[in-house]
Amino acid sequence: MFCPGALSVLFSCMVLLIVQSSHGSEIIGGKEVEPHSLPFMALLESKIPDCGGTLISPKWVLTAAHCADIKKVYLGVHSIKAKEKDSRQVRKVKRSFPHPCYDKADKVNDLMLLKLDKPVKQTKMVKCLGFDNTIREPAAGTSCLVAGWGKTNNVSNQMSDVLRSVNVTVIDRVKCNSPEYYGLKPVITSSMICAGSDGKNSADTCQGDSGGPLLCNGALVGVTSFGRKCGLIKKPGVYAFLSEKQLSWIKNTMKKSDI
Repeated sequence: MFCPGALSVLFSCMVLLIVQSSHGSEIIGGKEVEPHSLPFMALLESKIPDCGGTLISPKWVLTAAHCADIKKVYLGVHSIKAKEKDSRQVRKVKRSFPHPCYDKADKVNDLMLLKLDKPVKQTKMVKCLGFDNTIREPAAGTSCLVAGWGKTNNVSNQMSDVLRSVNVTVIDRVKCNSPEYYGLKPVITSSMICAGSDGKNSADTCQGDSGGPLLCNGALVGVTSFGRKCGLIKKPGVYAFLSEKQLSWIKNTMKKSDI
């Protein structure tokens, strides 16, 4: 499949810096959420829990393409260690659909759909999060919410046991590409959203949260993609933007798979 976005990025910046992305992102400067207040949150596991995701239909979870080899999906989780028999639902991944134009080097199209082996049962603690046909790109200065079970600082080697969230502030793309910020390494394209500190406090995602949702005014507008370390004011988190084009890919992939 021809991916025109990759070509434009190549001409924009011939030398790309490999930015730390690992398997996800941690919640920096946030707090524990009220248990099951985000019932669409999914905890993804390869060999260990290492990414987040969003339940967008009873059989589908949206996450990041760099969250490779996901084998199981846990829904209705607040505490990883707790058994939570009354709320937790576990599903195997039947098939993964990484975006056909995902590029590991320049980070574009960092999206993936996971088809579950059987539908989840929607309850008060497990619910799908819908999305619109067209999502307006959030303006610079917009406050948005991110959530996950990732680490809470740069030195910890363990994920958070409980689901945490933090408000991040959308940063102008030109500013995010400036030498003071990412300096075009990699290029922050129109398919990405920068969001992080309001300039005063640390607020970010990093190892452990990749694939989780970026919610602006309650709407799903992005997926946690990458960053450089965590919580640095001038190195905000970068999110894959769910543009009209990306939403069409999501819907078409789900439709074709169900035929």
